[in-house]
Amino acid sequence: MSEYAMDMEALGEKIEKTSAFIDDIRNELEKVIIGQRYMIDRLLLGLLTNGHVLLEGVPGLAKTLTVSSLATVLNTDFQRIQFTPDLLPADLIGTLIYNQKEAEFLVKKGPIFANIILADEINRSPAKVQSALLEAMQEKQVTIGENTYTLEEPFLVLATQNPVEQEGTYPLPEAQVDRFMLKLKIDYPTEKEEMEIMRRMAKTGKKEKLATVVDPEKILEARSTINEIYMDEKVEQYIVDLVFATRKPKNYNLKELEDLISFGASPRATINLNLASRAHAFMEHRAYVTPEDVRTIAMDVLRHRIIPTFEAEAEEVGPEDIVKKIMNTVQVP
Repeated sequence: MSEYAMDMEALGEKIEKTSAFIDDIRNELEKVIIGQRYMIDRLLLGLLTNGHVLLEGVPGLAKTLTVSSLATVLNTDFQRIQFTPDLLPADLIGTLIYNQKEAEFLVKKGPIFANIILADEINRSPAKVQSALLEAMQEKQVTIGENTYTLEEPFLVLATQNPVEQEGTYPLPEAQVDRFMLKLKIDYPTEKEEMEIMRRMAKTGKKEKLATVVDPEKILEARSTINEIYMDEKVEQYIVDLVFATRKPKNYNLKELEDLISFGASPRATINLNLASRAHAFMEHRAYVTPEDVRTIAMDVLRHRIIPTFEAEAEEVGPEDIVKKIMNTVQVP
């Protein structure tokens, strides 16, 4: 057996061992969350890659329940922040309070100082509050007055938003949206799942309590293991091709998309697609990335990073239609 094969075998055993907790988390969450396996897996993927997640869907699809349940099974600090039109940046990050007795200003930290933040209905607040999240999301730190405070790891922002067509919503600025690693479109459950939801949830009184399955240290250990997962050069090239096809479609036999894309995906998309593919392989207990890993999560990484032109909107062609076309055309290794 070659040295490379032995290394891969050893790595495979390590991945098998360190990724075992993924199934435990899924099993525990499924006690209260029916269906929504896609949402659970993508939230775990965000957690493993230190990437924030934006969930879009109509109210009542268990978005908030899933996030709060995830925080419970991970034994992490959790804060739910309800975004409203009158919310102020200080309500989010904290402020300085004057202590008359001591004649000095004291720092009162806001709810952002937790491991998992649920920014509920993020697009119901004005831009100044949304932008207050930017430093925390990107730099993992917050500035109050003249002092900067580092946020504790793991730190993850999971934001829910209602579809923009709904009344009283503000579209998120492009810079804010790009900070989210994944954007998920949460759909209604199937008829079978809905029946199970009704039978299990249509009861008064206390709901089932979840147990803590894993501690934050295990997540941080998994993050470093994900960096070791092998990715072939052909898969790396495939990621670059997918992203470049959003910028220069005619180079990839997609001339018809030229007038439909105003701005393509940024380099952050390339980085996130690589990271998310590795994490997907890890969640499947594999030590290497396949093109199928990339294809599985490409839509969630790219859908919010492509800005269509007015022409595309007139033709009712959305970012998802563009991503589908690219994935169907760019050659898979």
